[in-house]
Amino acid sequence: MGGAYNLKLLAALSALVLLLAASRPFLPGLLEAALRAPVLPRDLLPLLPWPVAQPLLRRLALRGAADLLPSFVGVAREPDDGGARAAEWKGACFYDNRAWMEFHNGTDGGLGGGTLHLETNKAHSWTCIDLYVFATPYRVTWDYYFVGREHTLDFKEWESEAEYEYVKRKGVSIFLMPSGTIGTLRALWDVFPLFTNTQWGENSNLAFLKKHMGATFEERPKPWVSELNVDDIHSGDFLVLSKIRGRWGGFETLEKWVTGAYAGHTAVCLRDSEGKLWVGESGHENEQGEDIIAILPWEEWWDFEVKKDDSNPQIALLPLHPDLRAKFNETAAWEYAKSMDGKPYGYHNMIFSWIDTISDNYPPPLDAHVVASVMTMWNKLQPEYAANMWKEALNKRLGTKLSAL
Repeated sequence: MGGAYNLKLLAALSALVLLLAASRPFLPGLLEAALRAPVLPRDLLPLLPWPVAQPLLRRLALRGAADLLPSFVGVAREPDDGGARAAEWKGACFYDNRAWMEFHNGTDGGLGGGTLHLETNKAHSWTCIDLYVFATPYRVTWDYYFVGREHTLDFKEWESEAEYEYVKRKGVSIFLMPSGTIGTLRALWDVFPLFTNTQWGENSNLAFLKKHMGATFEERPKPWVSELNVDDIHSGDFLVLSKIRGRWGGFETLEKWVTGAYAGHTAVCLRDSEGKLWVGESGHENEQGEDIIAILPWEEWWDFEVKKDDSNPQIALLPLHPDLRAKFNETAAWEYAKSMDGKPYGYHNMIFSWIDTISDNYPPPLDAHVVASVMTMWNKLQPEYAANMWKEALNKRLGTKLSAL
């Protein structure tokens, strides 16, 4: 029996030696894991069944939608003789991180590729994970890290010489999802229903505005649609709309959050020489599905908003003060409205109406790095939408003809 026991012990020791030899690259991380803090319950929530995790997610004191926004932590560059240092930062899980780039020569005249090295250390618990987004102006990718060690992210080949030169000069931008796995899941739960055209979506939009802006929409007594006397509406009177469900409702909710506005859409009333009432607005969808500037008869505009607009718009009519109405130049207003009728929606002003400096006017937690990264991602996912949202705006301001970001 003693011989059999010794044989088993020898086999176990041999297996342990082989295991340690095979796991040498991972050994520091495994040793570090033993020294981590105890398991944090919030780190385990993603592993629980959804019916169990959902109520717990709701009770966590997180920032909500802001957790979906990556936080810029540094740039991975190639070390050189000039003393370029590796980027260093504190993560959500690993408190000690550093990153640098390594370039690889191409074959057959190719540009080659590169490897981003990211070293993670000092995790705060056994179960936490850090999520990262890596971006250049030409690509976006992501990865997550659980073990404390040196990790690598391979760029097999640069997409173009422009990307190669960019990374050589400026490196690869690194963004941390600051709330980790649980925060990102919680943020998705906070944002997803905003865009659903349901009562759940409407309630979610109202709750989001109350939570993040302190804005409340008090339910008015019925009838919810006011009986307006059209004869009481004059040129220059202002229409303010707030949509709270569906695609436009979700978009306007986020727009209110980042701008601080309490309305997502506006229009103006105009009377012609015969006394007929019209509404001028930007963003009307024509028969081709294009968003344009349009002048619509009041009856057509009002009928659509009351009976056909499924975003459940809240509409306020704001008359001009009598003193201002007396100064309102109706002729000039009509001339301008007619000159703009049928032109594309003003995408080139949409973002830059509230981001009007290079780096000082972003609502927290946004910054210039995050905005540039989001532009890159969106340009890859929805190039036509990106062309509307910022290419036109950048071309207008830079006097250029950008075809890609």
